[in-house]
This record gives sequence, C-alpha cells and structure tokens, in this order.
Amino acid sequence: MGRRLPPFAAVRAFEATARHMSVKAAASELCLTPSAVSHQIKALEEFLDTLLFERSGNRIALTLTGEAYAGKLIHLLDALTEETEAVCGAPRPLRVLSTPGFAARWLVPRLPKLEFARDIRLRVSNGAPSLDFTTNDADVVIQWSDRSTPGLRVEPLMASARYPVISPALRERENVRHPEDLLRLTLFYDETDDAWPEWFAAAGLPAADLPPGPTYPNCELSTTMVEQQQGVSLAYDAVVRGTIASGRLQRLFDVTTLPMSIYAIACPEARADDVRIAAFRSWLRAEAEAERVLPKHLTQAAE
Repeated sequence: MGRRLPPFAAVRAFEATARHMSVKAAASELCLTPSAVSHQIKALEEFLDTLLFERSGNRIALTLTGEAYAGKLIHLLDALTEETEAVCGAPRPLRVLSTPGFAARWLVPRLPKLEFARDIRLRVSNGAPSLDFTTNDADVVIQWSDRSTPGLRVEPLMASARYPVISPALRERENVRHPEDLLRLTLFYDETDDAWPEWFAAAGLPAADLPPGPTYPNCELSTTMVEQQQGVSLAYDAVVRGTIASGRLQRLFDVTTLPMSIYAIACPEARADDVRIAAFRSWLRAEAEAERVLPKHLTQAAE
C-alpha cells in the first residue's frame, strides 16, 4: 500500500508560516503571494481534516494540533535539507548554541580536534540559551542545566567544584596568602547558585562577614573582570583550567565547594540519532571524560 502523504507544496507553505508565524514572511521565503500561501494551508487543513491555525482578522495562532505538527515538520524538513545538501556536496553547518563562557573557555580551544570542526556554526546567547528548537536556529544547545524537557534529549555533560581565582598581579599587589585575606578584597557574586558562603564555611570561616561586590548574571563576566584585576570570583574548575594553565588566572587555596552539575547537551529527541549530532554529542562527552569532568554516574556507566 502506498504512502498517504499530504501535498508537498501545502506542507512547505504551512511549515514556513508556522516558523515565521506570518503568512507574508512565508510568502516572501517561498516566492509566492500571501493568497497562494493561505490557499495551500487551507488545502492541507482539508487533507488532514483539522484546523492548524486559529484566525482572528489578520492575526494567526497555531492550534495545539498545528503546533505539534509544525514541530515535527520543521525537524523533518531540516533533515531533508541537510541530506539533500550532503548529496550535492555542500553539507549544512552543524548549528551549536551555547553560553559565552562555555564557548570561549572550553569549546573553542578544543574544536580543532573535532574532525568536522569547519562545519560547526557556533553562536552564543546573551542569557540562558533558548531550548525552543523551532526558533533558536540550532541543532544542539549547550545549556546551564540538566533538567529533562519534553521532546528533547538532555544529557549531563559536566560536573564541577568551585574555588576562588585571582589575577597574578592582584594577588601579588594585595599579598593574598590566606582565605581571610579575601574579606578585604572585592568579591564577585553570581546571580544564581552563588556559593561564597559555602566556600568560606569549608575554609573554616563559617560566619565571615562577606564584603560587598557586584553581582553578575553569568560566570564569564565575573571571570573576565578577575582577568582585569578588578577582584576575585568563585570559578568552576571545569571551565577555567585552561585559563589557569595559560597564566592569566591563579587558583587560590586547596579548598573547594562540593561538585555540582553544570552543563548539559540538549537536542530534539527526533534528531538525536542524526549522524553529525550524535557524533558531536559523543565527542563532547569524550572530551569531558578525558578532563575528568563528566558527571560520575555517567563515567561509572561507561566502565
């Protein structure tokens, strides 16, 4: 029995409209008139015998059925585009979205070791990377969380303890030799998961009166300020090892916080086994395992 498939022109019109949430933008992309796009969507709705959009004047909104169908179609057409370009000898770049700190201090220095590094298109986000793969223009997201999300495959990538870091020049200038010396310096605080009280308690100063200092939304900003000799931050070991090895930062003391899960890899469940996505995920985990920052339960499972 043959496949029961909808008209491809109607599928393209619906997918483009759902992606842009605009008939006019879809018409421009497909080199059609808005009226032609609307007719194609209507034909698809008749084929499926269900409404895909709710219409109110010039405004449209996806129905629940339309939203689910659009999500599947976008990934299917992305995969079709990628496979077609591969046959034509022009594979589409693998689109990776991450935080600035992960990109600058961990991923980029290691990318030359990846076989298809030239095919990576890396973007960084201003805040937490979006996990809406229908709009974020990404194949893989490196996110600051390992929470499970419906429709996505989320795999923990890193766990890390934290310790104070300082620029060599500031350490020498302020004669920093003991944990209590930090109490007279500027400390940088994290907007989320700040752990200075935990670290000072582990250092034997549980009731320390912490000095005032700026609060930053991510660890990359505070680490950059430390490199500029502006103060001290509590850095994640897994992220700053390379910067310490370069001599731009120095670790202070042997005291650390308890390790916590930080980064995870996320991709659409429907595309998790795509050859390049799977290869990229596998490479990331291998690099993390080599650095001994892969979460322990994953390391043990691999043994």
